[in-house]
Amino acid sequence: MATILEIEGLRKSFGKNEVLRGVDLTVSAGDVTTVIGASGSGKSTMLRCINLLEQPSGGTIRFHGQDVRELNPHTYRSKVGMVFQSFNLFNNMTLLENCVIGQVKVLGRGKEEARERALHYLDRVGMAPYVNAKPRQISGGQKQRVAISRALAMDPEVLLFDEPTSALDPEMVGEVTDVMRSLAEEGMTMVVVTHEMTFARDVSTNVVFMADGVVLESGTPADVFGSPREHKTREFLRRLR
Repeated sequence: MATILEIEGLRKSFGKNEVLRGVDLTVSAGDVTTVIGASGSGKSTMLRCINLLEQPSGGTIRFHGQDVRELNPHTYRSKVGMVFQSFNLFNNMTLLENCVIGQVKVLGRGKEEARERALHYLDRVGMAPYVNAKPRQISGGQKQRVAISRALAMDPEVLLFDEPTSALDPEMVGEVTDVMRSLAEEGMTMVVVTHEMTFARDVSTNVVFMADGVVLESGTPADVFGSPREHKTREFLRRLR
């Protein structure tokens, strides 16, 4: 499979606090890479650097072999979309408008085409009956499904998910992971920071364990969950059980 993203030696510091200390990661087309690890290990910071919401302190991120610093950040973010744990919907807009505005402003799509694509993806995640609702009128799980449809409407090649279920009530987690499972089955390339170990074990092609700002271990779900090499990986998984 073609390599889409290459991250080499990625570093990020906030003042004297070095959060990422040389992260290496390769993402190929169709991969579902789940990133696991304790809070504070640098998982979310890595995603934010990949998406250029944070400027890396060092290292290189390449998109189809090109250094992302040479790319228009808005165009790049439309190709490497991100779904946040806090939804980030515009509260003053309807769900449909939330899924249209980025297409028009960033991609330059006509409003009618953007509307049709938004309706398609809202239907795709089971939100078609609510297109004229405002975010405050729907549940957290529904908001996250809208956020996913908004990202999909931008025609991304890769979707980054930053703990997409951590802000949800337990009974709403399944409705979001079900959408993500179906995207994986359709071949969507995804990098998912998550605490949902069942999703990581059952849906991933690759599992990455981060600790102390580096990738400590990576491999297939069978490798990482079944026979982890590193002591810290074993300890992390033991605590979860």
